Amino acid sequence: MCRLATDLCLSGFVANTPFGALIEAEGAADALEDFESRLQTELPAPGWIASIERWDLSPRGEGGFEILPSEARGETSALALPDLKVCPECLREVFDRADRRHRYPFANCTRCGPRYSILLRLPYDRANTTMARFPMCPDCRREYEDPADRRFHAQPIACPACGPRLRLLAPDGRLLAEAEDALRLAEEALLEGRIVALKGIGGFQLLVDATNDAAVRRLRERKAREHKPFAVLARDLETVGAWAFVSPEEAAAMESSAGPIVLVKRRDGAPLAPSVAPENPLLGVMLPTTPLHALLASDLGLPLVATSGNLSDEPICIGEDEALRRLGGVADLFLSHDRPIHRHVDDSVVRVASGRPMVLRRARGYAPAPVPVETADRPVLAYGAHLKSAVCLVVGDWAFLSQHVGDLETPEAVHALERVAGELPGLYGAAPAEVVRDLHPDYASSRLAEAQPVSCLRVQHHLAHVLALLAESSVAEPALGVAWDGTGLGPDGTVWGGEFLVVDGRVARRVACLRPFRLLGGDHAARDARRTLASLWWTARGLEEPLPAPLASVVSPSEVQAWRAAWAASVNTAVCTSAGRLFDAGAALCGLGWKNRYEGDLPMRLEHLSGGAAEDGPRLPLQDGRPMLVDWEPLLPLLLEEGLSPRERSARFHGSLARAVADVAGAIGLRTVALSGGCFQNGVLLERTAELLEARGFRPVWSQRVPPNDGGIALGQAIAAVRRVRLEV
Repeated sequence: MCRLATDLCLSGFVANTPFGALIEAEGAADALEDFESRLQTELPAPGWIASIERWDLSPRGEGGFEILPSEARGETSALALPDLKVCPECLREVFDRADRRHRYPFANCTRCGPRYSILLRLPYDRANTTMARFPMCPDCRREYEDPADRRFHAQPIACPACGPRLRLLAPDGRLLAEAEDALRLAEEALLEGRIVALKGIGGFQLLVDATNDAAVRRLRERKAREHKPFAVLARDLETVGAWAFVSPEEAAAMESSAGPIVLVKRRDGAPLAPSVAPENPLLGVMLPTTPLHALLASDLGLPLVATSGNLSDEPICIGEDEALRRLGGVADLFLSHDRPIHRHVDDSVVRVASGRPMVLRRARGYAPAPVPVETADRPVLAYGAHLKSAVCLVVGDWAFLSQHVGDLETPEAVHALERVAGELPGLYGAAPAEVVRDLHPDYASSRLAEAQPVSCLRVQHHLAHVLALLAESSVAEPALGVAWDGTGLGPDGTVWGGEFLVVDGRVARRVACLRPFRLLGGDHAARDARRTLASLWWTARGLEEPLPAPLASVVSPSEVQAWRAAWAASVNTAVCTSAGRLFDAGAALCGLGWKNRYEGDLPMRLEHLSGGAAEDGPRLPLQDGRPMLVDWEPLLPLLLEEGLSPRERSARFHGSLARAVADVAGAIGLRTVALSGGCFQNGVLLERTAELLEARGFRPVWSQRVPPNDGGIALGQAIAAVRRVRLEV
């Protein structure tokens, strides 16, 4: 701003304020018009302008353009910025022997580095970050104050003379080395197959040699993560291309300032340990996000597993004491530093579907960038769901979706959600006038919301899915929302999961759903596909019908007897419409196993089995009613067809479900169809559904910046509260 104003011979000032950047510019009329226009078109990436308000003032005859000290008073409406991946310019300096930041792990500029994770309060100035403890040396001060310098007002600016320093700790907390020696010893440990906990931008990561299967298996055992894939850190895009197929869109996502983990298809013979991503054709890959990551990857010359620094179902660690306490039994060494992390921010995860990036986990690089929404007359705070939890604050016409917190399965995770729910309103000085929760009373997020001293609104899970996507997409209503996932409590007391909702202003109607069936054993069915398949079979064929051979071979007579008794007595057999459970059954009958080893395991394997494309399968009949029912029964003979290969069965299974969505859209007749819920993370289902909808003249929309899974639920809950949307069943 200062450089542009100076170039145009304008006088005045710019200052950070709680409500954003305040600019007073004085000069010729055409220069002022040019300034406003170029301010929007020439803003360096990754910056962006949310909105501009303009006032015309009388000239005061000021001379020169300056940057004034920040104003801390007044209502906060400025935006907190996401943490950003190290930029190419900073990396060049880090690897330049002649540069004063040669091999400095904390180099940054106005285009990269930590922001949200170090921010204590707004406005975003050094004094309001955890960098306040590091006084700038004369060289850094000169760069910071020079409008022509890339580090002009880069708040985390630092160098070896004045900035943070590395230190290497033993699991008992003993200091082993500092600075370059700490890095060298950590690299030697990684080459020896040991596990290193690395303090990154938003928390600790666990690193290990990704080519050493014994080391990766040791990490799995210590972290209690038996099967779920690990992410891999690669030195550069060329390296990734040697062991994975990378599309231009995937490459662009990897190299973006957000720098997420991107899911790509691995090549046969990729030189990675089998334990990195067992039985999975996809790899989660990230490029170096900080100079420290870049130094490690370059020095070692090998890929590294880089996974969250936590135990299963716990949030990542951000402080040394916490990391030593919680990860002392996991990591062999701790490569840390003395720049405090104020809030945890995990790595984001992205996949490309139908040529567009889709954020699956929204954290570093994305959170807390806002979503524009209908103006709220009061601050609203939504607490999200139980899995992939996050919170959302609506202030004015912005919705701020927090960073990913995780599954609320442990006290540590619940405490993390509580902390984020307190921090986000505090950052914007907006005490919630209302809170929002899921209908399910036993979610930890629901209990936290109910404990707040303001009114609490309850919003149905799948309505929240649809509203989140409609808000992100800014589409005109009415629209048909399709929300397919594992489970979510319905207002009728049944378990929903295969829903079609028409949203029109302040009213939403359930117009269709999958044909209901029972969940044998309640939550146990989410892990045990045998129970789901037995339930589908008995729903379709009757309780006395013998189970199909593949299922009968893995169920004992005593289990069948107990399940039949529970079914007959309606004990622990909730009625459901879950699309996610249908995918479990499909995977089981395609020979992929009977257990979900982690959430979404079987459905993901079924997607991979299809070979990346859907084929035409049997049409699923639509049964008239309120709601209309999509009858899944024709899927059973398809999945049991011995004349078809498992790949063909999977491809046709996906094709049948995609066509069912298009058929319902045809029956409803609304042009816009919003595809939401965890099932639409499935690229094969999403792409085939979108293709069929477009062929019939519909406009399909799906998630891109906000996760389609439960990570986006809080946004939808907040929208429901702001708009007072009513769900009619």
